[in-house]
Amino acid sequence: MSTESTERGDPVRFDTKIAVLLRADLAPWQRLNVTAFLVSGLGPAVPEVVGEPYEDADGVAYLPMFRQPVLVFEGTKETLKAAHARALSRALPRAVFTADLFTTGNDRDNRAAVRAVPTADLDLAGLAVYGPRSGVDKVLKGARMHP
Repeated sequence: MSTESTERGDPVRFDTKIAVLLRADLAPWQRLNVTAFLVSGLGPAVPEVVGEPYEDADGVAYLPMFRQPVLVFEGTKETLKAAHARALSRALPRAVFTADLFTTGNDRDNRAAVRAVPTADLDLAGLAVYGPRSGVDKVLKGARMHP
């Protein structure tokens, strides 16, 4: 069970992990874009990852965000392909961003671009995955933390 606060102020530990795996050869703007798109899919699909709304001292409300950190990794095209296969075999919640999505301009075309390619042939630029820490760690085998 995830622990968000402790009475003694101990560090917060989560038994789950949110991770993004990016292809190492992406341009900086692509890395940011892919990360933003990938994590946007987790909240609606896995609502327990989203915390409570924020409010500042003046009472101005802000949208809720993830209740735990998002860890970003990078790897080769082969690392991404293997991680994708492992995420599928573990049935973990996941989001994909394919290279084709850099050429589309809207959600309808994005979904059509992914739908047009068989699973084994997806040209993955990024993958987001959520699940038990140990399962996500196994999915990310061979990846390294993003610098």
